[in-house]
Amino acid sequence: MIDSELLMLAYRSGVFPMADRRDDPDVFWVEPRLRAILPLDGFHLSQSLARTLRRGRFTVTCNTTFPDVLNACAAPRAEEHESWISHRIQASYERLHALGHAHSIECWETLPDGSRILVGGLYGVGFDRAFCGESMFSRRTDASKVALCWLVASLRKAGAQVLDCQFMTPHLASLGAVEISQKRYLTLLKQAQSGALASSTTSSSGAAGAAGVAEADGDAAGRALAVPEAFAALLAEAASAGPASSPGKFIAHFLTQTS
Repeated sequence: MIDSELLMLAYRSGVFPMADRRDDPDVFWVEPRLRAILPLDGFHLSQSLARTLRRGRFTVTCNTTFPDVLNACAAPRAEEHESWISHRIQASYERLHALGHAHSIECWETLPDGSRILVGGLYGVGFDRAFCGESMFSRRTDASKVALCWLVASLRKAGAQVLDCQFMTPHLASLGAVEISQKRYLTLLKQAQSGALASSTTSSSGAAGAAGVAEADGDAAGRALAVPEAFAALLAEAASAGPASSPGKFIAHFLTQTS
């Protein structure tokens, strides 16, 4: 496995590993010239996605089956012959997860017999006030988007500043992602690690929003981003909203009210 301290140092420096194929024993380190980030205050919640949330089609969880999410993300896809998530990379992230630095959001579909199947999700690495999204998958329409909605809400709740998406895609652009230079990304990443909350940065670059930051303090540098705790807090607030509400309805309202 990649040494966990080395892996976290790479993320803190704006670098991440990839492999050429699933069984590749080697990794290469990537530092894109252009970086995609999803501004937490600029997340685009479409009307159709909001309806999917409100209908509660999927049950959403956090960190309940991290290895299964990685397996699904690494599975062959129609447009890709090989996966960059090698067995070595997967084992390294599973170790990070055990250490509390990597997290997954899962979407489940309930079958007529009451059992659940995993139909979508995502995973990434969290530290200080930054979250680096690694990959997502979807076996049902909007499943990965619903997982992303919960991630964005959880990051806002946790007081995050940066949601890194690595490379821009049309899918991410439709959700509000923007592309910035690696130099600009490193500036935002440094601020996220130091706890800086420059409002001019948030408004001019599309850096992550400041909602929920009151719960974080200047001592946050060096700590793992509290994604599971923020996720649990959102579930608790949804439950306290009353029987007329639901977790999905609460998240749709939360994302709309804090945009």
